Amino acid sequence: MMLDIWHQLQSFMGRGGPVLWVILAMLALMWVLIIERLLYFNLGYGVLQRRLQADWQARVEQSSWHARAIRGRWLAQAELELGRHLILIRTLVVLCPMLGLLGTVTGMIGVFDTLAAANRFNPESMAGGISRATIPTMAGMVVALLGVLLLSRLDSKAKRALAQTRDGLREEKVLP
Repeated sequence: MMLDIWHQLQSFMGRGGPVLWVILAMLALMWVLIIERLLYFNLGYGVLQRRLQADWQARVEQSSWHARAIRGRWLAQAELELGRHLILIRTLVVLCPMLGLLGTVTGMIGVFDTLAAANRFNPESMAGGISRATIPTMAGMVVALLGVLLLSRLDSKAKRALAQTRDGLREEKVLP
């Protein structure tokens, strides 16, 4: 079963050319980063959020300039933690279609080389090059589309979590 899947993957990757292996590596890296972010949002960030809120509630004085500066620094720290790796994921999303286009260009160069070597029009010899040109484009676009959807979800989760943290670090209004 696994051997059959491996052979099918190798066959598909061979039809797409070497650029397809780079797109696969970028997909794997993107998934690792996305899974890490999802785990952090669901398991790790709550610890930082509770610690910041407890530290803020433990402060005797919350309305001075100094207290607001500390609150701002803590919120900036939380925002940095929430946004970690999102820029790298965004970069991978942008690079995937470009790599797909690189695969298209290299595939078309292969088609033209085949035509030049044969010195005549041969549809069978062109088919391999056209396949090598279209598969990386499709793969790059699919990976980028998936990345855009997941990145949008991660961005919204980060914004919601930061808003919750900001709400938890509000100044206590002391009534006279």
